[in-house]
Amino acid sequence: MTDPARDVLTPSQLNTLARDLLESAFPLIWVEGELGNVTRPGSGHLYFTLKDARAQVRCAMFKPKSQWLKFVPREGLRVMARGRLTLYEARGDYQLVIDHLEESGEGALRRAFEELKAKLSAEGLFDTERKRPLPAHVHRLAVITSPTGAAVRDVLSVLSRRFPLLEVDVLPVQVQGESAPAQIVAMLKRAAASGRYDAVLITRGGGSLEDLWAFNQEPLVRAIAATPMPVVSAIGHETDFTLADFVADLRAPTPSAAAELLVPDHRDLQARLNALERRLRMLHTHRLRQAMQRADRAALRLNALHPQTRLSMLKRRHQEAVRRLNALWRDQQQRRNAALRHAAAVLRSHQPQRRLAVLRERLRVLGVRPQACVARTLQRDALKLRGLARSLEAVSPLATVARGYAIVTREDGTLVRSIAQVDTGDAVSARLGDGEIKLRVL
Repeated sequence: MTDPARDVLTPSQLNTLARDLLESAFPLIWVEGELGNVTRPGSGHLYFTLKDARAQVRCAMFKPKSQWLKFVPREGLRVMARGRLTLYEARGDYQLVIDHLEESGEGALRRAFEELKAKLSAEGLFDTERKRPLPAHVHRLAVITSPTGAAVRDVLSVLSRRFPLLEVDVLPVQVQGESAPAQIVAMLKRAAASGRYDAVLITRGGGSLEDLWAFNQEPLVRAIAATPMPVVSAIGHETDFTLADFVADLRAPTPSAAAELLVPDHRDLQARLNALERRLRMLHTHRLRQAMQRADRAALRLNALHPQTRLSMLKRRHQEAVRRLNALWRDQQQRRNAALRHAAAVLRSHQPQRRLAVLRERLRVLGVRPQACVARTLQRDALKLRGLARSLEAVSPLATVARGYAIVTREDGTLVRSIAQVDTGDAVSARLGDGEIKLRVL
């Protein structure tokens, strides 16, 4: 019989509680072991076990993560796995859900890489603000790499094809092994001390993390940061990243891409030069045309100012004036003759006595008009003068005096406006309406 005081769980509830307990108790962990029971069904997920001599644990790596593996998982391969511990509730099996898997041996290097990266990043060596731009035109380039690798051949091939005028010096070093970092640092300092190069390219082909480890050394990273000219890194494949890539002023995904970033295509330069040449010719033709127009205008002005030209122009103007004067004189003569002929005709058509009477009447009328006009003008001026006299009298001080006031002045003619202007015994004059009185101040 079941005890009612006890909590009764179903298997699914129990597994759920166990899963929650596992996931909360275990953080993201690394596990190293040997692959076993590797299967990849049609879903694309990867299932396997990690085992050692005494135990094993089930693992699952789902499709989005398993597609990015850089190696093919196989039975017996020793690997490092990073994931979270959980429980598959349907079967009650606990398992490790993997989000990263790498061959054993790279795990320690990866941890060392991340630790050094965090340290140097905190110092600001990877900050974008300290990175220098590449020069607009690189004339001399130092390529620090292995002289026998495929990377140097790719770089030289692209550089010669795109910009044959570039001076390239290959500075040979080892790019793998214990002595490689020291050689690269020494060659980098040698290139900087020479002052010969506009930029430095550090490159090598792809490889594993261990193969590229020479470019994750702290002395090399600090040497790149201290180099006075811009440094371009092209190490490994596009998915490979080293600390040298982070500290370099420019990171290229491949050696060939680095060469394309460093120099322009000579065909583009030639097209640009051709365009500039056409523009220069157009400007030259335009300037030449303007200069010729200015020269023509100056020649015209010079010819116009020449004495002989001015004399000819004045002579033409004189001749034109004489011609117009003669034409005017002839026109006046014609009009005069026409008037005389008209007058003669009038005289012939009218009696002389009657015509004489009409002329006398017109003369009398004309004689009366000026007299009337003069009389009206004199009358208008007289009215205007009387108005001005009234206005002047209204503002005249004499009119004020005539009303009983007096104007007091000192002996020097200064007008006395206040008693403060005179002292006892001073002689003053008082101007009245009908004369002047001499006074003395008491």
